[in-house]
Amino acid sequence: MSIKQRTKSLKAKGNKLSDAFYQLNVLSGKDVKDAAFPKFVDKTKALGYDTLRPKPIEIFQLNIGKLCNQTCAHCHVDAGPDRKEENMSRATLEKCLEIIGSVDTIHTVDITGGAPEMNPHFKWFVEEVSALGKKVINRCNLTIIMANKKYQELPAFFKKHKVHLMSSLPYFSKSRTDSQRGDGVFEDSIKALQLLNEVGYGKEDDLILDLIYNPSGAFLPAAQETLQAEFKRQLKRKYDIVFDSLFCITNLPVSRFLDYLLESGNYSEYMQKLVDAFNPMTVEGLMCRNTISVSWEGYLYDCDFNQMLDLKVAAKGTHLDDFDVEDLKNRAIVLNQHCYGCTAGAGSSCGGEIT
Repeated sequence: MSIKQRTKSLKAKGNKLSDAFYQLNVLSGKDVKDAAFPKFVDKTKALGYDTLRPKPIEIFQLNIGKLCNQTCAHCHVDAGPDRKEENMSRATLEKCLEIIGSVDTIHTVDITGGAPEMNPHFKWFVEEVSALGKKVINRCNLTIIMANKKYQELPAFFKKHKVHLMSSLPYFSKSRTDSQRGDGVFEDSIKALQLLNEVGYGKEDDLILDLIYNPSGAFLPAAQETLQAEFKRQLKRKYDIVFDSLFCITNLPVSRFLDYLLESGNYSEYMQKLVDAFNPMTVEGLMCRNTISVSWEGYLYDCDFNQMLDLKVAAKGTHLDDFDVEDLKNRAIVLNQHCYGCTAGAGSSCGGEIT
C-alpha cells in the first residue's frame, strides 16, 4: 500500500499523532495491540554500549521552521503551509551564529525545515554562516524554487555561497512522486533541477547537488548504489538532468509516516522489519554521534527525529541560551524505538547509508 497524499498537517487536523507524547506511547507498545518489540537500548547494550556517547560536534543542524509550500505524506516534521507561526526568529539565529563561530569542531551547518527558504531570515543566515568559513548544507524540496518569482533567484544565490544542496525527489516518475508529495510536484522538481544545472550544480566540483530518496510505502529502501545508477540514467535520458549523489533514507515511524503505518495496518510488520534488519555495524557511524539538532524554538536534540518526538538532549542545558559544549560532550545520547530505523540494513542518516 503506498502512502497517500495529504493536504493538511496532522496538527491542523487535530490528529493525536501530532503530539510527541502520544507517538512515544505508540512506539513503546502501549497503544497498539501486539506491537511490543525488543528495546533498542538493549540492542546497543548488548554491543557494549552501556550508554551511547557522542563524538565532538561537527554538524550543527537547524530546523529553522515548519512552514512549507508542500504537505508531503511521509513528512516526519509534519510541515506544511499551515505552520506559519513556527519559524526560527532572527534572535535565535544570531545565537546559533555565536555558537557556530565559537566551537572549532563545527565545520558544517545543515539547514532544514519545512522549506527553510521560507524563513524570512534564510538568506541573511546563509551569508553569515558562509562568512564564518563554514560549509552550508540546505535541504531544499526543489518546488520552492518554482513556488513564487521571489524564489527563482535561489539557484544564483546558492551558487554565490557554494551551498551544498540536498534535494528531495521520491522517484524519477511523475506518478510516484506526486502520490507522495502532491500534484504537480514532479514537474516543478524537474524544472528546478534544470535551473540548478544551468548555473552549474551537479556539473562543477564546488556546486554539489545531491538527491534524497525515501521509499513510498512500508518497506526499506533498495541498495543506494543501485538506485543512484538508475536515477542518474533515467534523469539524464529523459530530462538531461545531472546530479552528484543519491542518498537513501529509511522512513522512520514518526509523525505522518507513523500515522500512515497505523492507518494502513502496516505498523507491526514494518517495525518488525526494522528490528530484524538491525545492523550492529551502523552504530559507530550514527548521525547523532557528531551532530546537534536545534529546533525553531532553540531547544537542543541529538537528531532531527528526536526533535520531532521532543526528546531533548540529556544535558544540563537543553536550550541555546544554556549551550555548554563540554556538558554536551559528556551527555548520553537519548535512544528510543524509532532508532531502529537508523540502524536497519545499511543504516540511514541525513547523508544516506552508513555502512
